[in-house]
Amino acid sequence: MAFAKAERAQLYLRCALFGPSGSGKTMTALRMAKGIAGKMNAPVAVIDTESRSASKYADRYAFEVDNLEKKTVDHYIASMDEAAKAGYQVLVIDSLSHAWRELTEEVDRITQASASKNSVLSWAKVNPKQKRLVNAILNFPGHIIVTMRSKTEWVIGEGKNGKTAPEKLGLAPEQGKGIEYEFDLLVEMDQKHNATVTKDRTGKFQDEVIEKPGEDFGIALYGWLATGTAGNAGTVSNGGTTGNIGTVVKPAVQAAARLKNSAPPPAKPKNGKPAAAPKGSTLKEQSGGVIEEIGTIITTVKNGIGFFTEDEKEEARQIIRTTKLDEKGLSDLREFKVFLSDELAKRETGKAA
Repeated sequence: MAFAKAERAQLYLRCALFGPSGSGKTMTALRMAKGIAGKMNAPVAVIDTESRSASKYADRYAFEVDNLEKKTVDHYIASMDEAAKAGYQVLVIDSLSHAWRELTEEVDRITQASASKNSVLSWAKVNPKQKRLVNAILNFPGHIIVTMRSKTEWVIGEGKNGKTAPEKLGLAPEQGKGIEYEFDLLVEMDQKHNATVTKDRTGKFQDEVIEKPGEDFGIALYGWLATGTAGNAGTVSNGGTTGNIGTVVKPAVQAAARLKNSAPPPAKPKNGKPAAAPKGSTLKEQSGGVIEEIGTIITTVKNGIGFFTEDEKEEARQIIRTTKLDEKGLSDLREFKVFLSDELAKRETGKAA
């Protein structure tokens, strides 16, 4: 182990907006996402658990949505995995509170069914689900903006013309204790759709009150996130890169799927028995060989010129990281290698699109 000079890498945003009903969380998240995605020339994906509320804004903001019918932790994670595989680099989750509701309801069921009625023991059984959800958010290879409901309290405040009027306040977000530690930016929304930045790792907006934050706020955040050293960039605790990404990986995945669909069916094994793998060549060894070949392709340099950007290299690595190393995964990696090899050949001859 050795110390080295610290450098700030390019980052993926982890932002949480929380506030009471009607505070503008969904629209604010969509507007911020639009600002970030516009700088990246990338599409926006939305995981909607709020009865299709995001789609009410589809006439104003372009995005692709997964209306999550089953609002369990497993379904949240599966939807995030799908978004990652599809190459989305800007993801809105509206909202995260339903996952917490599933966990609290499960704790109540376990507690009531137990002899001790001790909820502490119940949480010990349920907490791993929450950790998996948090890890999925942290490991997502792109920018994430989540919304969270907050408990509501009515107070009497000063309204128009100095008259008293009821005012709806948001309290703590409806999510797990300590969830705020997992985000770079925490933004509390009020009934006037203004935002108070309660946590800010950028150091640029801490404690600021922003009037109806939108696209400009997203652009300002992206400007900070995209500065720093390239390479193994990502969230504070995970790898990834920022920039104009997603423009090669999604076509790569689609091309791999086209190759798979258009390829002739494999020859039937003789005598009904599958052909044996080459001696000494296990599935792990075969996968390792294909991964090594992919690495060689994306790092090809001729006359001092590389043919793949750092963003594209990281996207290729992300595909490798998310590919299960079984028979299907090996087939997918081989198809991906073919695509990259063809892309390299096009770029070498100056015929890349």
